Amino acid sequence: MTNLIDPETIPESRSINAAAQEIALFLDFDGTLVEIAPSPEDVRLDRRVAPALEALRIQLGGALALVSGRPIAFLDEAMAPHRFDIAGLHGAQIRVDGELRAQSDTPAHMHDALRDLVRFANSHVGIIVEDKRISTALHWRLAPELQDEALDLMRATAAKLGPGVRLQEGKAVAELVPASASKGNAIAWLMARPAYAGRRPVFIGDDITDEDGFETVNAMGGLSVRIGGDRQSHAMMRIASPTALRHILLEGAENGGLTASSFGKND
Repeated sequence: MTNLIDPETIPESRSINAAAQEIALFLDFDGTLVEIAPSPEDVRLDRRVAPALEALRIQLGGALALVSGRPIAFLDEAMAPHRFDIAGLHGAQIRVDGELRAQSDTPAHMHDALRDLVRFANSHVGIIVEDKRISTALHWRLAPELQDEALDLMRATAAKLGPGVRLQEGKAVAELVPASASKGNAIAWLMARPAYAGRRPVFIGDDITDEDGFETVNAMGGLSVRIGGDRQSHAMMRIASPTALRHILLEGAENGGLTASSFGKND
C-alpha cells in the first residue's frame, strides 16, 4: 500500500489556550518510554507503563499513539495485552483503531542493501543489523569506534538506493527508510483522525529521528518535549529521563488529569 500521508495537510500554527484544550499524546518508544539499551533486543519496558497508557488512552478519548522507529509487531509485543494506535517504522506503517491504514512499500533493492550490511556486520564485532523489512537499521552502540565507517557505508548505500530512500541518523544508529515516511507526517495524519482532531498535539521523543515530529507539533500549536538535554533541539520543553517521564505518565493515569501542563514549563 502506498504511504497515505501528505505533508501539505499539516495545519498552520494557531493560537491555543493550552490550559483549557484537551491534548492528543504521541510517544516515542526507545529512549522515551524505555532507556536506550546496548542492542535493540535488550530493552525492558516497566510493567506498569502499558496499563498506565491504556488508562490514559481512555481518559484522552482514544487520542494516544506510539510514534516509533520500531515495527508495529514489536510494539504490540512490548505492550501486550494492550494495543494502541501506532505509527511504526518512522511513519512507514500506521495503525488506527486496530486497522492498518497506511504502509509504505519496501524500497526497491532493499534486499541487496541488507545483504551488504550483513556482510559488514559479520566482519566487524559489535555491529548489529536490524532488518525491519520496510526499513533497515545499522547499530554501532557496542562498537563506537566504528561510527565513521558505519555512517560512510550507510550514506553510500542510501545514495545507491536512490530517491525512494532517505537515511535517518540517530543515536549510534542509522536507518534506511522510505523517503515518504517521517514521524512528523505521521503525527499530522493522525491529527486529522476523529479521536485526535481539535486537540492540542503533544509529542515526546529523545533523538534526532524525532526532530521532524517536534517541528510538526510546534507548527500545529502543540507541545514538543525532548527527553534529555545533551544537544540542540526544536523541542519546546525537556524532561530529564525516561524515568522522569514514567513518573508523569503513571501519576496522570492514577489521577486522571493529564494535560500539557503536566510536562512542566517551556524552556
